[in-house]
Amino acid sequence: MSTAAQASTAAADKAQRGIQSVEVGGRFLRALADARRPLALAELAAQTQVTPAQAHTYLVSLTRLGLIKRDHLSGRYEPGPLALRLGMLRLDHDPAYRAAVPRVDALAEAIRFNVAISSVSPRGPTIVRYAHAGTPLHVNLHVGTLMSLPATATGRVFCAFLPETRWHAAWAHQQSGAAAAAGFDAALDAIRARGIERAVDAPSPGVSSLAVPVRDTGGQLRLVLTAIGPSGSIDVDWQGPVARALLATAADIGAQIPAEAA
Repeated sequence: MSTAAQASTAAADKAQRGIQSVEVGGRFLRALADARRPLALAELAAQTQVTPAQAHTYLVSLTRLGLIKRDHLSGRYEPGPLALRLGMLRLDHDPAYRAAVPRVDALAEAIRFNVAISSVSPRGPTIVRYAHAGTPLHVNLHVGTLMSLPATATGRVFCAFLPETRWHAAWAHQQSGAAAAAGFDAALDAIRARGIERAVDAPSPGVSSLAVPVRDTGGQLRLVLTAIGPSGSIDVDWQGPVARALLATAADIGAQIPAEAA
């Protein structure tokens, strides 16, 4: 091979190598995505094949960028706000989310209570939009909030309308492997029969909610809608105006969502 050809090949190889530090940073994000739970520094170091000291340096930079965040109580790391925003860009192409947003915003204005849209994710129901329309609440609900499977109306709807194989891993993570309480299966059967669930003063005292599934035209769960308000003012009666409006909105959204391909 001529000298010129060798030089050209070397230049092409160098261009293809990219920047190693960016690729290592990407491995941290992939490790968190694959684990689907917060990870300790030592776990991230092992999974990204760097030393703990190197991992700490990368995590400082990734945290500053907002791609990763550190829980100050547990010291573990999870996807940060910028990573969540990038994930939200994908939702813009999801027909379920696109159909839900304008209808949920209108619903919140009509009932004068906050309404959350939660998506189906491997970690459990995760809020992807939070429409504010009511009195500020003393609970910190926002885009990215992961809802408890047993303790929230949202979580119980999630369990009721998905096959158990779709949520048992999330249950094991959220409940540290604990089994479901006695009677949980019967509670899920009742939710399926009603098509709606409620939580009164739970999991936060003074805050109550109603949650309903959004199913596509094939009957598959795509989203959960949850109306949330102060216990003293939100009507959580099964046949009340909030419940009727929530159910009607969910049915309207579901009718616009084509069934997912098998």
